[in-house]
Amino acid sequence: MTANAQEAPRAKASDATGAADATGAATAAQSCEASDDQIYTPPQNVPGTPGEVISCRQVTLPHVPGNIDMTAWKVQYASKDNAGRPVAVSGTVAVPKAAWKGPGTRPVVAFNPGTLGLGQQCAFSKQLAGEFQDMYEGDNIAASLKAGYAVAATDGAGYLKGRTHPYVAGTDAGHALLDIARAAPNVPGSGLDKKTKVGLWGYSEGGSASLWAAQLAKAYAPELNIVGDASGGVPGDLKVVAKALNGQAFAGFLADAVIGLAAAYPAMPFDGLLNQQGRDAVEKAKSVCLVGTLTGFPFQKLENFTTEGYTLDEIYALKGTDGKTWGEVVDAQKLGVGVGPAGSGAKHEIGFPVLQYRGLADEVIPTETEDATRAAYCQAKIPTTWKLYPGEHLLADNQAVNDVVAWLGDRFAGKTAPDDC
Repeated sequence: MTANAQEAPRAKASDATGAADATGAATAAQSCEASDDQIYTPPQNVPGTPGEVISCRQVTLPHVPGNIDMTAWKVQYASKDNAGRPVAVSGTVAVPKAAWKGPGTRPVVAFNPGTLGLGQQCAFSKQLAGEFQDMYEGDNIAASLKAGYAVAATDGAGYLKGRTHPYVAGTDAGHALLDIARAAPNVPGSGLDKKTKVGLWGYSEGGSASLWAAQLAKAYAPELNIVGDASGGVPGDLKVVAKALNGQAFAGFLADAVIGLAAAYPAMPFDGLLNQQGRDAVEKAKSVCLVGTLTGFPFQKLENFTTEGYTLDEIYALKGTDGKTWGEVVDAQKLGVGVGPAGSGAKHEIGFPVLQYRGLADEVIPTETEDATRAAYCQAKIPTTWKLYPGEHLLADNQAVNDVVAWLGDRFAGKTAPDDC
């Protein structure tokens, strides 16, 4: 079900008859029959049940290294945005063919990639499937699969035709990640149990998304059996990050953030603030992936893109049609606010441990906000493992892979997590 009801078939039973069950009744084989185009075409009407598989397509993942024997699907599934409106999101589900040898049923790692850019060609699912190459986390997916875990990797909202990715919008990202964890067992042929253990994982933009998923899980997806969350390189306070990025080498990430938040919060002033240079920058940012984001905007300042030369503080003071200021919208994305352990009565109760980590030489996300997010979790008495790696921002992501997979494995095995608070 995509642009019209006939275009994208939902996952459905084929006409073939499968093996008989113990009672002698035949079971229907399942298949995913959507075209690639249908996966990335938004439906006219999104199903109201988050995690419902709208369409799916079996694929290979050449950009997951290691020649891992697996079955993989591109999926389009139902989620909700920050206002509770239904949205369709794309992603990837992959299941190793080797039998699961651990306790219980095969667990699922719900994965959110780091920044890939706003262009539709940048979608993580397209890159894993070999249609484009400008991503850096194939090793993360491979390590999870080699450990025997299934992977449910969201693209995040906004990679369907005509949409804009709501970059760094916390609720949108958290919902999309939780809903692909819901969707994975609904993929025909996945063999996954809806009650199986789930681990959340992400780095950088993905680290923000996975930590938001952790914060929203109890209220939004209480039926998921989440046992841990690993979040690295976390841009916990976007005001701190914006100040550090504006006019500096990685200013492209700030451009994406402004565009993404404007897409997520349409009541806020945006288009009317832009001069011609700003409009050109937005068009460019929406067309490129990671490398283009890095090379397209170095040392640019937001002031240069606005009609009045607005500073960050002046932008924060501007109000939207709903009466909220840009500053309030940005503050609403701050992580570690209103969190507490299960039973605490906090706004965001988290009933499982978290792992947070960063690079010692992180030059993209200010370490002060990464450290502050960890401190907020410790102050809230949420069991928090903390790890530091010698690399800068990008390298630290890869340096942490084996540790994260092992940490998640311990959670799947029911072991008590270390608390470094």
